[in-house]
Amino acid sequence: MSRLSRLRFIDVRRTRGPVRRKVRSRGVPPALAEHEIFYTEDVRAAARMVGKVLSPGTLELAEGAEPGFAASLYGVRLRDVSMLYLDLHVAVTLDIPALGPYVCVCMPTNGRVVCAGHGPTFEANTVRALVTSPDTPVTLRFDHDSPMLMIRIEAQPLAAHLTRLLGRSLAHPLALEREFDLASEAAMRWNTAVQLLHAEVYYGDSLVQRGQGLGTLEEFLMSSLLLLQPSNYHEELVRPAGRRERGVVTKATDFIEAHLSERITLGMIARNVHMSVRSIQQAFHDELGMSPVAYIRERRLTRVRDELTDALPSDGVTVTSVAQRWGFGHLGSFSVEYRKRWGESPSETLRR
Repeated sequence: MSRLSRLRFIDVRRTRGPVRRKVRSRGVPPALAEHEIFYTEDVRAAARMVGKVLSPGTLELAEGAEPGFAASLYGVRLRDVSMLYLDLHVAVTLDIPALGPYVCVCMPTNGRVVCAGHGPTFEANTVRALVTSPDTPVTLRFDHDSPMLMIRIEAQPLAAHLTRLLGRSLAHPLALEREFDLASEAAMRWNTAVQLLHAEVYYGDSLVQRGQGLGTLEEFLMSSLLLLQPSNYHEELVRPAGRRERGVVTKATDFIEAHLSERITLGMIARNVHMSVRSIQQAFHDELGMSPVAYIRERRLTRVRDELTDALPSDGVTVTSVAQRWGFGHLGSFSVEYRKRWGESPSETLRR
């Protein structure tokens, strides 16, 4: 099984029946060509499968739509970022009352999609994308021949990444603007990030295909979106460094990230940021709502989960070796903490 074939938000095993392949290619990105999730010519079946990937909703043919409806979806998932390609072939309306816990950048590769629901109605096309927010309604009216490339980012990891960039907890949920101008000069960073993702998925000997560098690539995508797209935290993120004082928590977390696999004490953190232990503890409590020790444990648990998620049976990876590498010496206590944090045992993550 490829590291990039596990779409945990959809059970792909239920879609592997015999299908009638398309007669001609409709521009599927080369990296996704071998990762078809489903193909159907039945509208109800398409609505059901799209609902598994996005959120439950309805799919209706537009009045006077040309015959020949066929829905296909291709996709891969890294850890918390997925690249998906949806093609509905003819003019249809997709209505979703409430999206799931993710942010999705929806980029038509041809034609246009009129976007309504949460905020002003606008047209997404090859130079303007839609950015969705969790738990919001969306109605998408696809023109004929308007396939869409989607970059889906799970909400909780995105919020955690934003927290680390800011060096403080989020006072309000992240709210991104819906319209994303892909033709602007600044958007080149996002386009570059998407192209890098495509290349890493496409080439069989890439770092991502070998299970390396996934976190770095995902953080690049998240940072690009957060730094480019206006949001309720955008001004703070892009404020020039000369006008933005680096807080004690940011300095401390930078030190922790750089030494996460090593022994870390509060005294070491205090010496690195030139603050007292008590001041650091108070700053973490005020900004992140947790102690430095709890923060270190959370980050290590995340690293363990990342490695176990990426591992394949042929790698010979064991729960014990990964846990010990990230500073968990007592395996019994580690397993209890891991299950409490992720809702499953470490061995269950490794087998998935």
